[in-house]
Amino acid sequence: MRISRRNFLEAAVAIPAVGSLFPEFFLVQGEEDPLGIRKDFPLLQKTTFLNSAYIALCPPSVVRAGCEFQEAKANRPYTLGQMVEKTDEVRQQFARFMGASADEIGFISSTSEGENIVVNSMDFQKGDNVVIDDLHYSTTFSLYRFLEKTKAIELRIVPNRKGRVLLEDFAAAVDKKTKLVSVAWVSHQNGFRHDMKSLAKLAHSNGALLYTDAIQAVGMFPMNLTDIGVDFLASGTYKWLLAGFGVASFFVRQEHLDWIEPDRRGHLHIERDLGSYHYELYKTAKKFEYATLSFASIYQLGASLAYLEKVGVEHIEAHTVNLAQKLRKGLADLGFKIFTPEGNASSIVTFFNPKPYDEASKIVEEAKVQVSFRGKNGDQIRVSLALYNNASDIDRFISVAAHFKN
Repeated sequence: MRISRRNFLEAAVAIPAVGSLFPEFFLVQGEEDPLGIRKDFPLLQKTTFLNSAYIALCPPSVVRAGCEFQEAKANRPYTLGQMVEKTDEVRQQFARFMGASADEIGFISSTSEGENIVVNSMDFQKGDNVVIDDLHYSTTFSLYRFLEKTKAIELRIVPNRKGRVLLEDFAAAVDKKTKLVSVAWVSHQNGFRHDMKSLAKLAHSNGALLYTDAIQAVGMFPMNLTDIGVDFLASGTYKWLLAGFGVASFFVRQEHLDWIEPDRRGHLHIERDLGSYHYELYKTAKKFEYATLSFASIYQLGASLAYLEKVGVEHIEAHTVNLAQKLRKGLADLGFKIFTPEGNASSIVTFFNPKPYDEASKIVEEAKVQVSFRGKNGDQIRVSLALYNNASDIDRFISVAAHFKN
């Protein structure tokens, strides 16, 4: 018997007891596959995966790239020269992907490392200020609280208003003593997507620079860093880029490369041996690659970029943002308080969970749904959608969420 999505949803909501909420027909996947890629993600046959803001799934080409690297290491290891050459190839790929030049792209170990490198190069003086918002990641709060103690800077934290921080909110905090504005391009808390071009103009008009943690943005939608005006960006690759761990991209705008310095020294960022144990580093963003990279992750990143380019990030954005807005409306219709603002252009939706964490987590576990519980004692649920999700996933989760209201 074929089950329509409407009947599917109605049957689910009508079932009264937790132990029998989610019969086996709930695992039947819908036919929607607008991007033609669901076959590449076998976990979708066993669970409704809505947790890409935590760790996204990898397509087969990325898995193969990692396996082939390890097989080569076991049988005929790549030379360092070959691995560095591959890194430069992926650098070119990533530069095209980001609307930047290859000279502006370096590879580091993590997103947090990028902001630390920027901050350690800045000449902060007593009384300077840094402006962030309260939707940022915890690394940033820790970093600038430390600078308050050691450099006597002022940290200005702009509060969100109903899940969003508008340009006018930042404008009230930024002044001629602001040295840096730092934001998460897309907030891990609720998916709020900043207007980066306007923020860059605001920062620059006051003589400040703009850094962004973009781990929840790169791969979610197209971007052109040259046009947008961001000064610095860092992003790990295991979320919307569908790749691995241990490597992150680090963008430094060309005009800043002469003064943003590596905060450590090693062998691999030496361009020339000047003799008598004196060395010259690369003048491009390669200078941040001071030591052995996670080369397996570089190979995987190359495969993931090729995969995303084939699908088309503009198609991914249109598909996933539409799904997220459908989800937000469905949750609002059920009466949930929602942390993600209406009309937000990202694929993350966070809402407030009225049930005790133990009860709510049991419901999603029984339903074979993967989401993130966040906030205090799991009082928020973050749902994050990627290219492999579809409308049936949204209908299914809304039917599951209905039981949080009982």
